[in-house]
Amino acid sequence: MKKKLSALASLLLMVLTMHAQSEPEYRMEIGVGAGLTTYVGDLNGNLLHDMKPTGNIVARYKLNPRMAWDLNIGATQLKGSSKNSESWLPDLEERPINFKTSLYDVQIRYEYNFWAFGTGREYHGARPFTPFLTLGLGFTIADAKLTQQDSENRKESSFALQMPIGIGVKYKLADRLNLTAEWVMHFTGTDKLDGLHDPYGIRSQGLFKNTDGYSTLQLSLTYEFWERCRTCHNDRE
Repeated sequence: MKKKLSALASLLLMVLTMHAQSEPEYRMEIGVGAGLTTYVGDLNGNLLHDMKPTGNIVARYKLNPRMAWDLNIGATQLKGSSKNSESWLPDLEERPINFKTSLYDVQIRYEYNFWAFGTGREYHGARPFTPFLTLGLGFTIADAKLTQQDSENRKESSFALQMPIGIGVKYKLADRLNLTAEWVMHFTGTDKLDGLHDPYGIRSQGLFKNTDGYSTLQLSLTYEFWERCRTCHNDRE
């Protein structure tokens, strides 16, 4: 009797597992994102001040339901003024300076999901919702335009490495449609995103020390494609 019950339980488990893995897995996601970006530097330390619209293209290669490589190509604008600085800038007290920067960046990031992400029909135990962490490297191109009282407008361009670090959540809207909400802090290797270089007279040292950065709060929508071969790549639990 015990053998029959054990065999029946094994058969039932196999049927449930086969049913749970009846849908295909996909290797890639592609989509678009939109959100808000804030400049963080010598003239602003408030992550919520003077936020500007941002947009990007997202491509994601999924290593497995927990890990992925993510490519982001984005464009935004930064804006600020020495009038809003909480620090005392003696050279700009009488003649405040304003800047507007067009910014473009490319990032390659590693993502780690806290839970296996999926519908649960393609990967046993996967969930349609998961928080995640992201970390990567990339580069930033910035073209700043500065205006100052009784002075000619001037421009300052810069190219720098950046390190994005962030957190977020993913939600599966449909079998192949995913919604991602994330907050990412971009640490750059330049002090010229605002067009000003070392306004305190303190020379920047180290890759990301005494440099400018920016913060991005964003939503993105991606679509899955490129079905994974079940016979040649089977990493299911």
